[in-house]
Amino acid sequence: MNRVKLALVAVLAAAAALAVANMIGVAVAEAPTTTTLRTVSVEGIGTQPIAQNADAATATGVYRQAMAAAVTDGQSKAEFLTGKVGAALGAAQTITEDGGSIECSTGGGGEEDWQPYQGEQPDFGSARNAGQVLSSTAPTPAAASVPSKESSSVQRSSKKRKKKHKRPVAKKATAAGCKLTAQVSLAYIMG
Repeated sequence: MNRVKLALVAVLAAAAALAVANMIGVAVAEAPTTTTLRTVSVEGIGTQPIAQNADAATATGVYRQAMAAAVTDGQSKAEFLTGKVGAALGAAQTITEDGGSIECSTGGGGEEDWQPYQGEQPDFGSARNAGQVLSSTAPTPAAASVPSKESSSVQRSSKKRKKKHKRPVAKKATAAGCKLTAQVSLAYIMG
């Protein structure tokens, strides 16, 4: 009977030891064993000319060219930054489409030269800045600073001044030039 008791105690002790070893093995397997990867994140911007009355297929093609230029710009920035800290640029980990915009102007440089884009919109995606078509609706700074007649404190003299008559000058007809800008966010591993 002692032998049976002894055998039973030995079997129970072995089962308990296996159960404890199993728990320790699970705990070790669940412990975090990964190291944090160093990454560099950048924004890339690409710009391409687009016709003011582009159709949808053309606009989408131009947008894709601008996105490709944006990826190239972002990669160049990432290579520059990693080089400055003595690291090498690894593989891209994430790429996010950040949308784009279309701006049109006659090239004069003033706000009055901005024109609305009249073509079809490309698929700018659903990014935070997606689909902006920029045109000027704000008053020009000169118009905003002109005082009204009621608030004017300028004293008027009683002398009549001769008005100079200017000859009317014809403005040159200039076609609006449009540019499409695309943005992407990129994250690379640093080696």
